[in-house]
Amino acid sequence: MPDKHLLLGHSPDPDDAFMFYALAANKVETHGWSFEHVLEDIQTLNQRALRGELHITAISIHAYPYVASRYALTTCGASMGEGYGPVVVAREPMTVADLRGRRIAIPGEMTTAFLALQLILGPGAFEHEVVMFDQILPYVEAGKADAGLIIHEGQLTYQNHGLCKIVDLGQWWQEEASLPLPLGGNCIRRDLGETAMRQIAGVLKSSIEYSLAHREPAVEYALQYARDMGRELADRFVGMYVNHWTLDYGEVGRRAIDELLRRGCQAGLLPEVTEPMFVE
Repeated sequence: MPDKHLLLGHSPDPDDAFMFYALAANKVETHGWSFEHVLEDIQTLNQRALRGELHITAISIHAYPYVASRYALTTCGASMGEGYGPVVVAREPMTVADLRGRRIAIPGEMTTAFLALQLILGPGAFEHEVVMFDQILPYVEAGKADAGLIIHEGQLTYQNHGLCKIVDLGQWWQEEASLPLPLGGNCIRRDLGETAMRQIAGVLKSSIEYSLAHREPAVEYALQYARDMGRELADRFVGMYVNHWTLDYGEVGRRAIDELLRRGCQAGLLPEVTEPMFVE
């Protein structure tokens, strides 16, 4: 029998906070499992997943092929951009082609945003510098990089820094593949065993269902992680990334992951995934 105390890693952002509000507030049945919330930025969580440090963790889909032998994706917990997603911003208007050869601040080399940017521009087509995700907007505004790759709530607040959008990678992917862009998900360590994995995944789904059914208190809880956003904007952001996709990827969501990973592998940016991906 595995230890019933679990480390649950997720980002300190309104969408993840909303998702796990019910767990944090003891609103759902956990079947004896206890959850210690570990709040880290997504790049750090990706790196910790490489070392297998957390029992359950949010992860970038870009990072998943590197940890697939150790973790399985839960069918709930997806962050999908359906015609929207990470954006590239700059101080002045330019075309997507103009980004080639430029210095771009990115939130991490294993983020799905970075993978999508490499797919649209080509591997090695630009210089990049890793900057903490919530510092990229002021970094670009100060002229320290030519452009910035924005994830999380910065997608809605970049104009506050006098910046303009060059490309929305979720919109590009929708036009390119006719699929939503699978940005992130939750994964669970395989060594917990299939029975425990399924039960824990059910607890996570119950938390998401509770938050969606009790939106007002869940958004109120999430506001503590909403940088530069009032309640209305935070609620809008939560709705972008906690929705029907988050309850279950479904056939289309799974196909979106397969296609993104296939193209990443074909471009020489990712290893092939041979393990079963999902906790069924």
